[in-house]
Amino acid sequence: MSETTEAGPGPAVSESAVQAARDVRVVLGRLRRRLRKTYDTSELTPSQLSVLSRLDKDGDASVSELAAAEQVRHQSVAAAVAVLEERGLVARRPDPDDGRRQVVSVADPGRAFLADTRRAGEGWLTRVLEEHLTEEERGTVIEAMALLDRVAKS
Repeated sequence: MSETTEAGPGPAVSESAVQAARDVRVVLGRLRRRLRKTYDTSELTPSQLSVLSRLDKDGDASVSELAAAEQVRHQSVAAAVAVLEERGLVARRPDPDDGRRQVVSVADPGRAFLADTRRAGEGWLTRVLEEHLTEEERGTVIEAMALLDRVAKS
């Protein structure tokens, strides 16, 4: 029988849930930092990269919509978009439904930049998984990712 602990308001949770949550958070943070080192993002700040990635994933958006989605100040996103636009990675155009608004979209060079960074990160991770894990361990990772995906969707 597993022990339980208080995790704030609500019912007690198992020690294994607390440990799993802690381990997932720590390992994903390390992995995210390591993946960032595999490609040269020196030309973009983390916030600029985040805005570019969000536009690529979610589609066109206004600066206000991006600020709300990123949960940061409008001015921060406006500054990030200005740099991205200056570098040709995004483009602004009038909103077809409201000419007073500007809509930001990923330009072709922005898509190419994101594809290159993703390819570099996945390439590194593929090599590391091949070199450091057995076939059985890689299967366990695949199963764990399916479980974490289920958690992320809940």
